[in-house]
This record gives sequence, C-alpha cells and structure tokens, in this order.
Amino acid sequence: MKLKEGFILRTVAGETVVLPSGNVTNFDMMITLNDTGRFLWEKLESETDEAALVKALLAEYDVSEERAAASVQAFVARLKELEFLA
Repeated sequence: MKLKEGFILRTVAGETVVLPSGNVTNFDMMITLNDTGRFLWEKLESETDEAALVKALLAEYDVSEERAAASVQAFVARLKELEFLA
C-alpha cells in the first residue's frame, strides 16, 4: 500500500497537517497528525505493508508489539476511510 498522489505534509503553527494539493481542492481532506501519524505517513510515501509499518514503529519508539500493531491498524483504517491510500 502507498499514499495517493495529491497530498502534502506541512508543519503549520507547530502542528503537522496533511493538505490536498494539485487538482484536489476539497479542504475537508485536511487532517492533523501527531508524531506517530507523521512517522507512519512518511513511511507510506513509499510502497509498504502493515507488517513493515509495525516493525518501523518498534524500531523508532519504545512501544509493545501489540500497541504498535493496533496503532498501525487504526491509522491505516482511517486513511482507507478517507481514501488517501492507492
């Protein structure tokens, strides 16, 4: 899985936000990410899968495998709901 084209990641007023770009003009698609969300978003800029995302979280953060897997599943589910994944 990978992020669709048409979104940019920016820091605005100390907050990490994802904004539509190019031909995407629906600002309802703007979302705010916490540090973990930003980390996962950046990993999803390249083709990857949930197992690799969990592994990356475990390498970067002091978190249990169960917590990392739950975080990845929730984040990916939300991105699918928003139709941000290709």
